[in-house]
Amino acid sequence: MLTKEQASIRIDELSKELNHHSHQYYVLDAPTIPDIEYDRLFKELQSLETQFPELKTADSPTQRVGGQALPQFNSIQHETPMLSLGNAFEEDDLQNFDRRVKEGLATSDEIIYCCEPKLDGLAVSLIYENGSLTQAATRGDGTTGEDITANVRTIRNIPLKLFGTDWPKRLEVRGEVYMPHAGFEKLNTSMLASGNKPFANPRNAAAGSLRQLDSKITATRPLTFCCYGFVLPDNQQITTQQQTLEQLKSWGIPISPELKLAKGFEECFAYYQQIGQRRDTLDYDIDGVVFKVNNIEAQQQLGFRSREPRWAIAYKFPAQEEITKLFAVEFQVGRTGAVTPVARLEPVHVGGVIVSNATLHNMDEVTRLGLMVGDSVIIRRAGDVIPQITSVVLARRPSHAEPITIPSHCPVCGSMVEKTQLIKRSKGQEHISEGSTYRCTGRLSCPAQVKQSIIHFVSRKAMDIDGLGDKIIEQLVDQSLIRSPADLYQLTFDQVIVLEGFAQTSTQNLLSAIANSKKADLARFIYALGIPNVGESTSKLLARSFGSLSRIQVAMPEILTSLPDIGLEVAYEINNFFQEEHNQKTLQQLLTFIELQNESDISDQLAASFTLTKLLKSLDIPYIADTTAERITKRFSSLEEIIRADKIDLSAVDRLPERAAQSLLSYFSLAKNREYVLTLEQQLKAFGMHWQSEPKQKTQALPLTGQTWVLTGTLHQLKRETAKQYLEQLGAKVSGSVSAKTTIVLTGTDAGSKLTKANELGITVWSEDDLLNLLKENEITL
Repeated sequence: MLTKEQASIRIDELSKELNHHSHQYYVLDAPTIPDIEYDRLFKELQSLETQFPELKTADSPTQRVGGQALPQFNSIQHETPMLSLGNAFEEDDLQNFDRRVKEGLATSDEIIYCCEPKLDGLAVSLIYENGSLTQAATRGDGTTGEDITANVRTIRNIPLKLFGTDWPKRLEVRGEVYMPHAGFEKLNTSMLASGNKPFANPRNAAAGSLRQLDSKITATRPLTFCCYGFVLPDNQQITTQQQTLEQLKSWGIPISPELKLAKGFEECFAYYQQIGQRRDTLDYDIDGVVFKVNNIEAQQQLGFRSREPRWAIAYKFPAQEEITKLFAVEFQVGRTGAVTPVARLEPVHVGGVIVSNATLHNMDEVTRLGLMVGDSVIIRRAGDVIPQITSVVLARRPSHAEPITIPSHCPVCGSMVEKTQLIKRSKGQEHISEGSTYRCTGRLSCPAQVKQSIIHFVSRKAMDIDGLGDKIIEQLVDQSLIRSPADLYQLTFDQVIVLEGFAQTSTQNLLSAIANSKKADLARFIYALGIPNVGESTSKLLARSFGSLSRIQVAMPEILTSLPDIGLEVAYEINNFFQEEHNQKTLQQLLTFIELQNESDISDQLAASFTLTKLLKSLDIPYIADTTAERITKRFSSLEEIIRADKIDLSAVDRLPERAAQSLLSYFSLAKNREYVLTLEQQLKAFGMHWQSEPKQKTQALPLTGQTWVLTGTLHQLKRETAKQYLEQLGAKVSGSVSAKTTIVLTGTDAGSKLTKANELGITVWSEDDLLNLLKENEITL
């Protein structure tokens, strides 16, 4: 127990700190601590002021609502203060609130509450006069807010004129302006593309967008409004919270689709749990649930405290953000050799679990955060997402903080660590720059890479060898029984049965599973090799297009990049993988045991993609673009003819600009360019790709070529994996996430956030029946 003098000092400290953080949050839109930390400080101040009421002052943070109005905007005095809500953090807090409501109303009957999610945005007040929007203001300090009328008028779901009739002459609507996840991602993508700093979270993005001095900028931002409250004239006859919100909805004011009534504490707590379970499927951020006494007369009877109503409470979810300390950074080596920094943290509860580690992705992320060992950091964890550090609390950086540096040698095998390179081609030349990933050069001589590559090789979507778990593979590698995936096929009964956890039956089952994997589908085998940046979809694309492993092994980057979704960097990763000596040796060993299935000729689509025109354009020779390349290939029928052409020959090309002719001559004057292009031409011919100046007319693209599909929800007649295979068979790319590039979203029952995002972006949505009809039209038998 503190003395009065000690309490006075602590109250002063807490008041200053809370005022500082309120200013950062409400005025600058740049919070430096997570909400849970602010709530803890606030609760501590409330507790001290309860113990020593004589120390409470009129300007205490407990007597205020938000921050002061911004000086750039005109101030607006709220006719009725915009109060904050009391908070509940535990089940007991909600039960005590319900008890206090009953006591205040002098009843033992169960209370009816109006329930809705607590949106994480910016509170605003809208004034309608004679049905027209005349004023909008932020909450500000609860008494005075900022005039943001011009900006609010740009928010598309806020009606400028109320629908219907019979609205009061003057109506004040209160609610939250927020930014949905889909819009937030799109905005940040555009911010990065234009070289601007992205927003930290949707709440900051909404606040920053709403407080623009130029309303034209606000109009470009994907803001949304949701009404949660109202102030009606005294003579307006209203009886319940829910009925009034429904009336506002009929006038065109958006309200929460999750709005429900609950009777008593038990139903309220069940609603809280149900919304909490669905929290990660919603396309907007919420940080709790708000419960309000539904009866308006009961609300008036209960009244208000100094800063909050007695008839409402916000029951907060477990924090998705927390503050803790970074005490070390370790480096892990993955199956591709990527050396990744991992943060070791002082354990902290975040999102209902204890977090002691967080990924840092790469050293560029460390630099972006300005992170040092010893820092206080903000950790975020949403649902099942891996915890990550979102920011550093610079004000708490200790004097002994140490910089984070990448090790020069692999922490596992001691080999050199090198930075990856980014390769771009422009104006006939390759430009090499540093990437963001560091890799161990030890490759399959590095134990970490050996273990991880074998774990990937046997996984379900790869070779699908049942019974080979991570711990078994670790035993096999640690005991030097296997040094590469090929060694799996040479394991004997005597070697396996002595391993921990194995008996006769389990040993025989494992050896049978390994033997059964010897007949391997080409696409699965490519995926199993673990080529950097080559996932399941790309593996299927390579197998479908090239038809054989031998062609993929030797394919030059220019040929690989002709395929959709394979850029120059991925093409070089594929090409380099098959050129690397260790990989060639392992691959040769594997193919002595494995018989590849489903190999075929090169696809018509790939063959047709290599016209002479496209090949010439792909060389990125300055001034040789689409039209110019077409004119040249009308005059010459092969690359060899183009290479031999002189100035006189080129003058015969119809309307060929002088600078394009000179550029072509300069490019082929270099022996290395001539040699490279002829090698490329020879490979194409070896693949059976004999071009014409125009694509072969007989070639027809698959019906879904160029389309991107996303599957969500439960399908009842097809398994998700089966539906995916059929779509890929028809030429579609199947993605795991919805974006502006998505063509169709296929939905089953219990579709979640992907369906919400599809509707947000206006993407076509199909049912399972629609897909079955498509398969029938294309004569695919189920």
